[in-house]
Amino acid sequence: MTGDRPFQRERRRALLGCALLVVAYFVVPLDVDGNGPWTVVRAVTTALAVIAAVTLAYRQVRRQLTGPPSGHREARALLRLAVTLVAGLLAFALADLVVARTWPGEFEGIQTRIDALYFALATLTTIGYGDVSAQGQIARAFVCAQMVFSVGVLASGVSVLIRQVLRPKG
Repeated sequence: MTGDRPFQRERRRALLGCALLVVAYFVVPLDVDGNGPWTVVRAVTTALAVIAAVTLAYRQVRRQLTGPPSGHREARALLRLAVTLVAGLLAFALADLVVARTWPGEFEGIQTRIDALYFALATLTTIGYGDVSAQGQIARAFVCAQMVFSVGVLASGVSVLIRQVLRPKG
């Protein structure tokens, strides 16, 4: 029972982290004012957020490949992957929205944060309904990065789950 306390604490931290990421996604200012310097700052900041999410995902995937955890460490690894997934999803949704607002015509159907989140989630889950799509080259480049991110994080998460299921009990 006492051994579960650190895991429960880590689970609460992961949930809090995910909640804070969602709040940040919805409150970060993104108004397009046509001012050249602010457009550059917004684009660079968005690119840095995407790079940070991809770097975090890369580290998690690399940990899975180089030294797969066992026992409670597997569960913790899964929690870290879940936070990474949420961070990546929101970073890409934000990037999609910034691209859609900064360069009109790059995306068809992204006008709000919910639209961008919906598109990023549809891309992440590989559902792709087709009602929102990347039209321009910049948007397609971001979506390609989203796809690579999705494959890496999802494959890593599946490998942790499979190891947990197949691990000998005892």
